[in-house]
Amino acid sequence: MTKSDIVEMLSKNSSIPKKQAEMIVNTVFASITEALEENEKVEIRGFGTFKVKQRKPHNARNPKTGDKVFVEEKKIPYFKPGKELKEFINNI
Repeated sequence: MTKSDIVEMLSKNSSIPKKQAEMIVNTVFASITEALEENEKVEIRGFGTFKVKQRKPHNARNPKTGDKVFVEEKKIPYFKPGKELKEFINNI
């Protein structure tokens, strides 16, 4: 499913114009992104939690050449599915 599919579903299910549905979806995604930028946790009950995790610096190996490389510390986005989402997926 793509962002445009979500916009289409929102537009059909709520009978609002596509332009407004797109603005709503963009606002939700922008809000989540801004919260993660500020290192805040975003919790959507029944769906899951978005947060930023810190990866420590470490030595790794280039899979193509086999050379050792140093990977610096970095932040990564992380999503943990909620209990209801896990149960739904496992009962399909």
